[in-house]
Amino acid sequence: MKKILVANRGEIALRIMRTAKKMGIQTVAVYSELDRHAPHVVFADEAVCIGPAPSSQSYLKMDKIIEVAQTLNVDGIHPGYGFLSENAEFAQKVTDNGIIFIGPSPHAIRIMGSKLAAKEAVKKYDIPMVPGIDKAVEDPQKAMEIARQIGFPILIKASAGGGGKGMRIVKNEEELEEQMERAISEALSAFGDGSVFIEKYVSSPRHIEIQVLADQHGNVVHLFERECSVQRRHQKVVEEAPSSVLSPALREAMGNDAVNVAKSCDYIGAGTVEFLLDADHNYYFLEMNTRLQVEHPVTELITGVDLVEEQIKVARNEPLSFKQEDLSIKGHALELRVYAEDPLNDFLPSVGNLSSYKRPEGENIRLDDGYEEGMDIPIYYDPMISKLVTYGDTRQAAIQKMIEAIQQYTIEGVATTLPFGTFVCQHEAFISGNFDTHFVKNYFTKENLEKQNEEAASIAAQLGLKLFMEHRSTLKSLNTKETAWSKNR
Repeated sequence: MKKILVANRGEIALRIMRTAKKMGIQTVAVYSELDRHAPHVVFADEAVCIGPAPSSQSYLKMDKIIEVAQTLNVDGIHPGYGFLSENAEFAQKVTDNGIIFIGPSPHAIRIMGSKLAAKEAVKKYDIPMVPGIDKAVEDPQKAMEIARQIGFPILIKASAGGGGKGMRIVKNEEELEEQMERAISEALSAFGDGSVFIEKYVSSPRHIEIQVLADQHGNVVHLFERECSVQRRHQKVVEEAPSSVLSPALREAMGNDAVNVAKSCDYIGAGTVEFLLDADHNYYFLEMNTRLQVEHPVTELITGVDLVEEQIKVARNEPLSFKQEDLSIKGHALELRVYAEDPLNDFLPSVGNLSSYKRPEGENIRLDDGYEEGMDIPIYYDPMISKLVTYGDTRQAAIQKMIEAIQQYTIEGVATTLPFGTFVCQHEAFISGNFDTHFVKNYFTKENLEKQNEEAASIAAQLGLKLFMEHRSTLKSLNTKETAWSKNR
């Protein structure tokens, strides 16, 4: 494999290209007219504009992307995450045109793309599932019968869903019909598929996912877990590895079940198996994400494995170079998704211009980003600016390093989730590990964040004055050299 086209944009496109460059592989960027001067376009060896700003006219144009790949004699296409990464039709078209799809087979994507089909596929491995029904339900009366059998509260979920869309919690019988209609309508709008199913609602759950890798020679391993319970609107904001609550025995059991989920659909490449963990540490299979995850860096830091490099090697038909017993957890890693969102306004998107953008630097700080100072945050795409990742020998060290990195990270012109990241890292529930997916609902308020900001500003002002008085005769500007991860940008 000598040349790879990255069918994506922003930080994930850059992250894939860095590994490809390290492996001696040339890269091709595709971009919308709006992204003409984006860092991933500048970094690539070749770049081709594929359409206007809206993703439906550019990053989702399957035939156009394949046409560019053929014209430039590309060997493989890496979809990153989002856009076409879990589109079985795209994977099939890539393969049919004689290009390697750097990801799982269309067959695996189709099975795991449907929560109902996924449940059916993993049945033979006796993997724990949330009590419920594994068939689509459309009739409210039938839904009522099922709900009464399971017991309220229940969760209505879209079969083709993700990101919290087509999902409704129903607390009692009176709410069922209305919430079911809403779930079906939202599922149709978001996924073109109104199929929904019903599960028992697990209260106080933690969101634990297991990273898996599988080659084309029958070898499957897991690379331990990630804790992804700090979420807003059912979408992750803070992730860490390993989880603070898994015992070695529970970790092994969940890892083995994740491997079996991969085997159930003949999986190839990097994938993630998601579980719910209840208050009694019972776990239940949720779904499998058939792509690279946003939070993959925390796994890389605790295992020393470059997941993108492994994806490419597997796509080249190489066997995994390690076995399960070769893998171990070293240290702790934490990731904050830095979104252009306003935590003081219900995390609503905050579009605008990055009038100031200064990256944090230092040992054990990694920043995956796709922006430069002066760029605009567009309304057309996901508002994530970067992924700020820290590492430490212990969880406490990783958390403290994150607080320091956030303090160094200057972003002006848009509101971001950086202050929320500090709020999380300084909250007793998070520090103690005693939290679940309701962290934001239970602890986060606008008033609490404002109070924290005021206290931080006061401390910073006092410290700044003290330092100025001590060093006023030798005051110098900050060293802004780049970190190792941000070099060759």
